[in-house]
Amino acid sequence: MEQRIRNARRARHCWFALLFALTELWSVVFAQLKYSISEEVQGGTFVGNIAKDLGLEKNALKNRGYRIVGGSTETPFEVNENDGILYLKSKIDREEVCERISPCLINLKTVLENPLEIHYVSVEILDVNDHSPVFPEKEKKLEISESALPGARFQLQAARDPDVGQFSIQQYKLSHNEHFRIEVKDRGEDRKVPFLVLQKQLDREIALTLTALDEGKPPKFGNMNILIHVIDFNDNAPVFSEKEYTVALNENAPLGTTVMKVNATDLDQGSNGEVIYSFSNSVSQKILNQFNIDSLTGAITVKGLIDYEDKDEYEIEIQASDKGFAPLTTEKSVIIKIIDMNDNAPEIEVTSFSSSLPEDSQPGTTVALISVNDLDSGHNGKIICSLQEDIPFNLSPALKDKMFSLVTRSSLDREEKSHYNLIITAKDAGQPLLSSVKTVSVVVSDVNDNKPEFLLSPYTFYITENNNAGSMMFSVKAEDRDENENARISYHVVRHALDDSKLTSFLNINSENGDIIGLKSFDFETLKTFQFQVVATDSGTPSLSSNVTVNVFILDQNDNAPVILYPLSSNGSAEGVEEIPRNVNAGHLVTKVRAYDADIGYNGWLLFSLQEVTDHSLFGLDRYTGQIRTLRSFTETDEAEHKLVILVKDNGNVSLSATATVIVKLVEPKEAFAASDVKSAAKDDDDDHVTFYLMITLGAVSILFIISIIVLIAMQCSKSTDYTSKYLQETNYDGTLCHSIQYRSGDKRYMLVGPRMSIGSTIVPGSHANTLVLPDRRRTLDEVSHALEYFVLFRFSLAAKDDDDDHVTFYLMITLGAVSILFIISIIVLIAMQCSKSTDYTSKYLQEPNYDGTLCHSIQYRSGEHPVQIWR
Repeated sequence: MEQRIRNARRARHCWFALLFALTELWSVVFAQLKYSISEEVQGGTFVGNIAKDLGLEKNALKNRGYRIVGGSTETPFEVNENDGILYLKSKIDREEVCERISPCLINLKTVLENPLEIHYVSVEILDVNDHSPVFPEKEKKLEISESALPGARFQLQAARDPDVGQFSIQQYKLSHNEHFRIEVKDRGEDRKVPFLVLQKQLDREIALTLTALDEGKPPKFGNMNILIHVIDFNDNAPVFSEKEYTVALNENAPLGTTVMKVNATDLDQGSNGEVIYSFSNSVSQKILNQFNIDSLTGAITVKGLIDYEDKDEYEIEIQASDKGFAPLTTEKSVIIKIIDMNDNAPEIEVTSFSSSLPEDSQPGTTVALISVNDLDSGHNGKIICSLQEDIPFNLSPALKDKMFSLVTRSSLDREEKSHYNLIITAKDAGQPLLSSVKTVSVVVSDVNDNKPEFLLSPYTFYITENNNAGSMMFSVKAEDRDENENARISYHVVRHALDDSKLTSFLNINSENGDIIGLKSFDFETLKTFQFQVVATDSGTPSLSSNVTVNVFILDQNDNAPVILYPLSSNGSAEGVEEIPRNVNAGHLVTKVRAYDADIGYNGWLLFSLQEVTDHSLFGLDRYTGQIRTLRSFTETDEAEHKLVILVKDNGNVSLSATATVIVKLVEPKEAFAASDVKSAAKDDDDDHVTFYLMITLGAVSILFIISIIVLIAMQCSKSTDYTSKYLQETNYDGTLCHSIQYRSGDKRYMLVGPRMSIGSTIVPGSHANTLVLPDRRRTLDEVSHALEYFVLFRFSLAAKDDDDDHVTFYLMITLGAVSILFIISIIVLIAMQCSKSTDYTSKYLQEPNYDGTLCHSIQYRSGEHPVQIWR
C-alpha cells in the first residue's frame, strides 16, 4: 500500500491549462489548474506548486492576497502564501467525499487581487484499494427443485466494494463443481450481479463458495458460502404483465405516495401460483430507505425524501416469487424518473476584492465577483441577477456561466455618499418563483479632489492701533470636504518681495488653526490699512490649495497728545511773547494759539482753556479757536506784563493735553509802531527774495521758449532747402515736376507732369495716350491763372507726401511738448518757492485772523459696499 502511494506521488501529474480570458470591461483573468492526489494520505502532503504553475513570484501571492474562496463547506486544502504550494490539510476518504462517482474531483476557486484574477483549481482524488469486496450475507441458502433443467438461472446477491475502477469488483469465481457455473450481469453504476447457471440436474445437496475479486495488486476478495437444497419442482415462474415499467415521480413527493403498481401472474395452482413481491437482493440500502413495495399488491410507495438534486432517476429491480416449496422468481426493472420541482432558491456567493473603493475609480471598475447557483434544473435553474435602482453600480455577466461582475456604472463622489449597501437579488424562472437576496457593503474611500474653501472671501478685519506685539489679532478658517489627511489644512501667508513695506514680514500665522499674530505694534498715524493673502493647503497627494484676500483696517486710538504749533520759541518750548499797545479796545485779538493732534475724530478734536492767568478780567480765550482777545481796555493800574498758560486737550476717552505759555506785554503806542515796522521790514526782505526767485524762473522759461522757436524756424528752413535741391539739381531745369496733376479748363484737360513734361502741357482728347501737346505760349490769362492754382495745389500735395514733412511735424511736436513741460516745471518751482517763504508752521496759519487753530486731514476707506470718510 505505502509503496503504491509513493509511486502515485511520483507519478502525480499536473495539467496546466491557462485560459487568458482578458476583457477590458471586467479586467478579470481566469485560469484553471488541475492536480491529483491519492486518498488516505496524511495532512500536509504536497499537492502542487500554484505560484510556479501560474508563473508568479513567490512573494506575489502574499502581496496580492491570494486565497481560496470557499463555499458553504470547508475546503480540505490550504495554500502557503510564502512559497505558493498547495497542501492537504487533513486526510481524505474518497468513498466518503465522492461515494461511487468517478472521477472524484474537488473544485477550488482562488482569487488574486490587484489586478483581479480568478483561478480554478481542480484536485482529483485518486482511489486506492483500501476496501475488500463484502457480501451482504456470509451464507446463502437456495432451494432448487430437482426437476430444474440445465440452463436454469438463479440470481445471487451481489457483493459490494466502495472502491471504484479497477479496485471495484471485477469478477466472481465459483468453487469447482460439476452442477453449476457462474455468470455475471453488469447492471451499471459499478454493479456486477452474479447468477448461478445449472449445468446438470441436481440429485443431492451441494455446498459452494462464491468469491468476489477486484484487480488490485495484490487483489482483495470476499467470500460467500452457498448451500443448495433439492426440493420437488414448481414448474411455472411468475410472469409480469408489462415488458418494462417506467414512471415519473415529482421530487419532494409526500411519504406514502404510491409510485406505481406492478403485477405478475403464475399459472401454477395453489401455493405454487400465489405471487409475492419484493425488491431484488441487488437493490441498495439507499433505495430501500426511499421506497417500499407491498408484498401482496405490488404497490411501490415513497418511504423517504425524494430529491431530484440528489438523484434524478432510479432503477429498481423487482422480483415476483411464488409460494411453492421450491419458489420460482422472476425479476423486472422498474425505472422511476424524478421530475424536478422548483424547491431550491438561488444561492449567491460574493467575493469582495477590496475593503474600499476609491472615489476616482473609472466607470467599469470591478468591485466584486458574484457567483450564483441553483440546484434545480431547466427553467427552475435559470437565474436572473439584479441590483436596486438609483445606484452607480451595475451587474455585468462574466465569461463563465452563472457568474457576474459587480462594476461601477458611473463616477463616484465620496462627499455626496461614502457608503453603499448594494442589494443583489437572484431570481429563478421556476413556478413558483424563488429568490435570494445578498447585501454587499461598498465603502467609497476618499481621494483628494476638493480644495480647501474659506468661510469668507475676502476677509475684512478691524484692529485698534498699538496692538500687543506677539498676540493674536484675528483668525481665518477654511474647510475641506475631503477626510483624514486630505482634509488636514495648513495655512501660510503669501510673501512677495514687492509687498508694500514688506508688511507680511510682521505677520505670522498658525499653520494649524489659521490664527494670525502681529509681530509688531501697528500705528494708525503711519499705516491705516493693508492687505495680504493667506493660502490654505490640504495634506493630500497631490495637495490642493486656495487663497483668500485679507483686508485689515487699523482703528485710531487716542495715543497722540496735542502738539503746539504756535507759540513756539527758538528752543522748541511752547512759549511766546506778544506785545500789544496799551490803548487797544476790548475785543482786540492778542494772538492765536495753534495746535495739532495726529489722531482723528474725537481723539483729534482740540479744546482750549485758560489754565493760568494773572487777571481774568483782561483776557478771554475762545475754547474752539484758541484766539486770545482782550475783554476790556487797559487802565493805568494794570500791570505791564501778563502771563497766560493755555491748556490744549483732545476729546478722547482718556484725553491727552499740552500747555502753551503766552507772555503779553503792554507797550506804549509808539513802541508798538516801531515793533510793527521791524516786522514789516523783515517781511519785505522775504518778499524781495521771493520776487528774485520768481524773476529767475520766468526768465529761464522765456529763454527756453525762444530757443524752441529758433529750433522750429531752423527746421522749417532746412525743409525748404531740401525741396529746392530736389528739383533744381540740373542747370537746365525747366520747371518741370516729378509728378502729374490733371485738371480741366473749358474743353481742355491740363496735366502737370514729371521732369520731362512742362507745366501746362495738355493732352488733346482723342490723341495717343503717350503724346503730350504743348499749348500755345500766348494762352489766355484765365488759363494761366488756373495752371498756377493747380501748381500751388501740386506743391502742397508734394509736401504732404514727402517723408521730410513727417519728420518736421514730429520735431515740432517734441519741441512744443518740451516747452510745455518746462513751463509746468517753472510753475511748480514758483509754487515751491512761495511755500518756502514760510520759515515755520505758524506763518502758514497766521495769515487769517479767524483761523481756529485746528488742522484738517481726511482718511477714506471702504467697509463692505459703503465708503467711509473720516475728517480731522
